[in-house]
Amino acid sequence: MNRRNFILNSALVSAGAFLPLSLFGKSKRLSNFTEIRRNVGMYTERGGTIGWLLNDDALVAVDSQYPANAANFIAGMKERTTRGMDYLINSHHHGDHTAGNSAFKDYTAHIIAHENVPGYQKTAAEQRGQETVDAQVYADLTYSEKWSEEVGDEKVHLTYYGRAHTGGDSVIFFENANVAHMGDLVFNRAFPFIDPGAGAHMRNWVEVLRKTATELPTDAIYIFGHANPRFGVTGSKGDVLRNSDFLEAAISHTEKGIAKGMSKEEIAATEVLPGFEEFQFEGWFLGLDFVLNTAYEELTAG
Repeated sequence: MNRRNFILNSALVSAGAFLPLSLFGKSKRLSNFTEIRRNVGMYTERGGTIGWLLNDDALVAVDSQYPANAANFIAGMKERTTRGMDYLINSHHHGDHTAGNSAFKDYTAHIIAHENVPGYQKTAAEQRGQETVDAQVYADLTYSEKWSEEVGDEKVHLTYYGRAHTGGDSVIFFENANVAHMGDLVFNRAFPFIDPGAGAHMRNWVEVLRKTATELPTDAIYIFGHANPRFGVTGSKGDVLRNSDFLEAAISHTEKGIAKGMSKEEIAATEVLPGFEEFQFEGWFLGLDFVLNTAYEELTAG
């Protein structure tokens, strides 16, 4: 499959194939809610991991998976509180994080995302056809670089550090709980999906992760969009930096291949990136070849 077709199909991937593999087999709604710290938790079913905050005066969610999963999440929240939702935050535009927005439209007061997200979301939907376009629900609030709000006894921050996994990724930080939701900025020990058609930039992604790990408290707990089942969808600063190191190593490996006069196909034929063997595991839909092909195209562009 050529890269253009892969990217177009990746709109479908982003709408359907990003599954938290560590959670296959779970189906009972209530078992999918996990509290992490100080009223902040996560919900796992199908798609990018949902984060949530529920305290006496506020209800917030991060990402919405798909409509059926979003409905399950909402039903579970209604068993916990009679509050309506204050904010649904979209970490970025991919369908496994935003398709469920339609289930939230009458449940949440606002949907918020980086200012680039609605445009990317619309373009991706158009590539999949009119029915998908008609199903979209977009953020009604957007921000450029930083946004923060008091939500009950918690303070939530959204920060855009620049192009990375896409051109509209937010780091969502619950200050008092000291929990950060990374969306798909971290595929914990899994080959990451990279979306240049929607602004992705691997070299900047390395810096985004390192800046995040530097600016947030050392003992922050991180929620990741997807994960190798051996490592899970929560982790620490070390896990964030491990993902950054992998991206840097993939870029460096590709640069060395280019310097030797190797073709894109020869570089992408590399089976294992030395020192990062744990990123390769059975059941994940992406291989190292996709990462190296994308690195090659970034490095040779312009």
